[in-house]
Amino acid sequence: MTMPELPDIELYLHALRSRVVGSVLERVRLASPFVLRSVAPPIAAIEGKRVLDVQRLGKRIVLVVEDELYLVLHLMIAGRLRWKPRGSKIPGRSGLAAFDFDKGTLLLTEVSKKKRAALHLCRGELALRDHDPGGLEPLLIDDTGFRDALVERNHTVKRALTDPRIFSGIGNAYSDEILHRAKLSPLIWTGRLTEEQVRRLHRATQDVLSEWVTRLIEQQGDDFPEKVTAFRPEMAVHGKYGEPCPECGDPIQRIVFADRETNYCATCQTDGKLLADRALSRLLKDDWPRSLEELESLRRS
Repeated sequence: MTMPELPDIELYLHALRSRVVGSVLERVRLASPFVLRSVAPPIAAIEGKRVLDVQRLGKRIVLVVEDELYLVLHLMIAGRLRWKPRGSKIPGRSGLAAFDFDKGTLLLTEVSKKKRAALHLCRGELALRDHDPGGLEPLLIDDTGFRDALVERNHTVKRALTDPRIFSGIGNAYSDEILHRAKLSPLIWTGRLTEEQVRRLHRATQDVLSEWVTRLIEQQGDDFPEKVTAFRPEMAVHGKYGEPCPECGDPIQRIVFADRETNYCATCQTDGKLLADRALSRLLKDDWPRSLEELESLRRS
């Protein structure tokens, strides 16, 4: 199971808009007191208020509620949303919270021993900004803005794409797909990219993300997404270790560092060179956070 990324969050937003926007959040039920990470305003302040909008903030889902209230949901790795009949019971082992509306109940679940998913309630746009890592929206920036963000810090391109301070909403899965589409090694340093490679990467980033947003919404239709995963059969390289590359037919390779696996095609992306795990560890020792929590905690300074 992997953390939902930009296309997955957009799928959730698409499903939520028709179900909760314009509806009153009647009641919040918390099965785990640890899921709520904020103290003021109290969670009861949101009850009885109307949801005005749903938004994405990086990999977070934001419910915009009356009285300048913002409910921020960060699903992390194993957190998922379920839409059930109104008043449905919170699942015993995996259930964290329930949000009761007149049309149904939104459940927050997490199938993991490590409870990483989190809720925050804040008031006002200024307070909401504290939850924004600061990355630029990859579907909205032009070539110049993309290049400037990419080379501001000299990282491996894999790290740059997934750094929430640089780009918003891209994680391990879709960075693999983007780099394969751009025909770039995940280990090339951003400071060494040519102008042509930067343009290629920018185009691949926007094409891959927009294509997947469209594909997921079309596949789901009007149903609420029950299986949000970064491992999908249509993907080119992510999760496809040992399978044939859809472009050249050679087997997909992988490199493992900390708790992440990077998939790539040696023929298409690295001129046939295999990237050893020990080489990745050496290169990324000071460039890559050791955990997803550390990565997600980064804020733009």
